[in-house]
Amino acid sequence: MSWNVQPIIEDAMAAAGRAVTFDTAGQIGPACYFYREAARLLGLVANTGIPADQQQSWLIKARDYTTRADALENSAPPRSPEKAQSEDQKSMSKVKFFFHQALDADESGDKDAALEMYMKAVELSLETKKVTPDEKLQLKLKKLATQALERAEALKGITQNKPDTIRSVGLRAVPEDSSPSEEPSAPAAAPASSSSGRPALHRGDSAHLVVTGQSSYSKEEKLVLERTSRINKNEFVPFMSVDLREQFRLTMPYTDKSGFLALSPKQSKNFARWARPDEICPNPVMFGENGVDCWSIKQTVVSDCSFVASLAIGALYERRFNKKLITSIIYPCNSKHEPVYNPFGKYMIKLHINGVARKVVVDDFLPVGKHGELLCSFSTNKNELWISLLEKAYMKVMGGYDFPGSNSNIDLHALTGWIPERAPMHSEEGAFNKDAFFTTLFERLHRGDVLATVATGVLNQADADRAGLVPTHAYAVLDIREVKGVKLLKLKNPWSHLRWRGNYSELDTRHWTEDMKAALKFDPNSAAMFDNGVFWIDYESIIKFFDVFYLNWNPSLFKYTFCLHQSWQAGLGPMKDAFNVSENPQFVLDVPATQNKSNVWVLLTRHITQIEDFRENNEYITIVVYKNNGKRVYYPYEPRPFIDGVRINSPHYLAKIPVNAGVAEKINLVVSQYEKTTTIYYTLRAYSTIPFTLRKIGSSFEYKKEISGEWKAGTAGGCRNHKTTFLTNPRYQLNLSSVCNLLINLKGPKQYPIGFEVLCVVSSDQNSPGAFTTKSSGDFRSGFVVLELEGVPAGTYDVIVSTFVPNQFGPFILTVKSNNQFNLAAL
Repeated sequence: MSWNVQPIIEDAMAAAGRAVTFDTAGQIGPACYFYREAARLLGLVANTGIPADQQQSWLIKARDYTTRADALENSAPPRSPEKAQSEDQKSMSKVKFFFHQALDADESGDKDAALEMYMKAVELSLETKKVTPDEKLQLKLKKLATQALERAEALKGITQNKPDTIRSVGLRAVPEDSSPSEEPSAPAAAPASSSSGRPALHRGDSAHLVVTGQSSYSKEEKLVLERTSRINKNEFVPFMSVDLREQFRLTMPYTDKSGFLALSPKQSKNFARWARPDEICPNPVMFGENGVDCWSIKQTVVSDCSFVASLAIGALYERRFNKKLITSIIYPCNSKHEPVYNPFGKYMIKLHINGVARKVVVDDFLPVGKHGELLCSFSTNKNELWISLLEKAYMKVMGGYDFPGSNSNIDLHALTGWIPERAPMHSEEGAFNKDAFFTTLFERLHRGDVLATVATGVLNQADADRAGLVPTHAYAVLDIREVKGVKLLKLKNPWSHLRWRGNYSELDTRHWTEDMKAALKFDPNSAAMFDNGVFWIDYESIIKFFDVFYLNWNPSLFKYTFCLHQSWQAGLGPMKDAFNVSENPQFVLDVPATQNKSNVWVLLTRHITQIEDFRENNEYITIVVYKNNGKRVYYPYEPRPFIDGVRINSPHYLAKIPVNAGVAEKINLVVSQYEKTTTIYYTLRAYSTIPFTLRKIGSSFEYKKEISGEWKAGTAGGCRNHKTTFLTNPRYQLNLSSVCNLLINLKGPKQYPIGFEVLCVVSSDQNSPGAFTTKSSGDFRSGFVVLELEGVPAGTYDVIVSTFVPNQFGPFILTVKSNNQFNLAAL
């Protein structure tokens, strides 16, 4: 009898998927049940008369699931004290930390700091040597103390013969009863500073970038950065060069004054205690000898898949291109700028948050479960801390481990400062060109110009189980290839479990030809033996099952940058800018003529200060780009936008503006927000390969008068086409005592086309270039019209406001602005 084994395989894979879900959540009982159910079903498949090679593959898979179930059922109890560091080992770690910090200071020429650290190493060595019964440890401590003392004496200029025993040389040391300092030390050579004594902020977000304008911040910008430094009830100030002198050498282990982070519900259910690394493992290190490893990253019960995926591709970039990317943001570090384990438990992470790099200080307490397992993301390489500490710093900014999730655009930008871009594959605009996108991603990923993740959207759970995918989940893009016309991507699930089950998965026996296996150096049978969450998938399946690519571009693609930190008050301008953008924040990008075509990228970043904003983000923002020669834009579609940005509820929006060769351009940038109800703070940052200037379009109108009125029976006369009733419309007299530039606007009901005329009654200079008899606001428009007049001579002018059709009733507001004083009154 012939069996149809596909339904059984699908049921087995669904059971395995549920097992992994429960396993990841720490729910051992259900996980074991579903692992054994998956193994049972695969055993049935293997006994249905299928070919021997397939039979062996399924039996191996079944055995893997059974082994995992056995391992879970025999889970070890909480870690015993023998596995943690002893008190003597902890003291030895501190001695080594002092000694290596002294060596780094010594190499950099910081004599005072080196002397202090050498003598701290001597003192702690002697104290530990007195109390430890371990003779081997005594010898190590004596050797370290001798080396430290000899170098300290050399620095002090002491040239006596080497002593037979350790003796004090009276060098400066911190008294035993002193409290640990949390304030940064003054730098050896501090840069130009503000009146507060802290160094001046810098507009560049990468060391290589040239700032194209004034480097210091305005008062308004400082206020914006100050107000958005308080995030989720903690203060995260902009990172400055002085922070590189942060004090990490304390008299007691550091405990964050902000307290322990809030746990997620899944963490709370299995939580046992907060523990430091030396209470969990015998030899904590920041990372192993071979550096960071993307394969070692494992997400647990924290819902930050996009952040963990971001860590994975950041780590892969470091390994592939031998450039520090995410390890360079962790402090303390050694003379090679490599982060090091701090036995005093204090770390500083530099994250790009709310428009600038910011300083995040954390302790090293980590959440531990009832079975001794870490309840945060961690490294499968024993004793490594970098993953857990980076996640903790990011979770502190985001309000705790009870994190609603974000996307890798946000997370990778925070980790690296690289420029975020969102590429939806199924947008209503239909702008996604899949072939062109693949070519760009293929070329740029291999050059190291871009980091990428790809995310699923909402999937039917049954479809997700069959496909081996997780709905609304981020996957790291590890590689991209094209083999014999087949486009493929290599992805990693941050869970380190649960893989794609379709084309080119390890289960696919049809597409993995010998040529394909050789080209990609991939053995499906070997891959099937161990589920690490890494898989190949064809590009067509990506398009079908996934929703959006998130790209982060290397700022080193550009040479020049400039940014402005701004606010947009809630009451300024309409809630929707469908008719009126006159009061939207507007900027001018001034680009000189160049020989070659170039690009300017403009990134709009909305500052977020509350975790609730991530949970229910109702703020939709964008940049609309116009070519209006630098003049303020009043109507959203006049002139037509050069780039009409899509309004999205992400903190970041990127506009890529092509600049033609040989043409100098003044490009208008209008910040737009859908249904604006609250004050927003934001940063506008431009990147370019050519010099440019970026400035805000301010107002030259110092004087303003506003009058409210109403069209009603007898005063709603309609436009001039209705000659018998036009003059019954509301009329206002404008008196100018000197030549003025004027800005006149009329706001009324959005359901009516409205407009106005300005009539000259008396003019002091009929021959003036700005003189006129009649001026109109132009075409009648729904809800809003505006007229700008330059050099209007002194005199008397009447303003008549109307709807297009008579007997359209409703309120209106007439506003007149001028650079000189004037009078406005109803007639």
